[in-house]
Amino acid sequence: MIETDWIWGLVGGLMIGSAAAMFLLFNGRIMGASGILGGLVDRSGLGNWAERLAFIAGLVVVPALMLPLYSVPVSTNITESLAIVVAGGLLVGIGTRIASGCTSGHGVCGISRFSLRGIVATVFYLLAGGLGVVLFRHLLGVI
Repeated sequence: MIETDWIWGLVGGLMIGSAAAMFLLFNGRIMGASGILGGLVDRSGLGNWAERLAFIAGLVVVPALMLPLYSVPVSTNITESLAIVVAGGLLVGIGTRIASGCTSGHGVCGISRFSLRGIVATVFYLLAGGLGVVLFRHLLGVI
């Protein structure tokens, strides 16, 4: 049997890229998930709150709708420790604020527009993620 995980990655990448292109085409704005959510949280995006809420709802609902397509349980390879998951989520949130954007904003939209800021941010968050894996998995053994 041939491994098919790469196909799901390709499909997901095509979906994210298509969504980013449509968001830019229809709205004239960059599709950054942290900025869309942040506008709801800090109330700066109340002018288009319904659009923002629909986007965030789609991030939650669509994966749930995809579950019937999987014949075996999906393994996330995530740690069993809730504390580590929460700490990781907080660090990601802090990182998106420091970088003024997230992977969808800088990595997908920034790089595709040849944005120097997006390219630099992407390089740094990839390096930080790699360093995190080396530190927490290989040196400390907590994940």
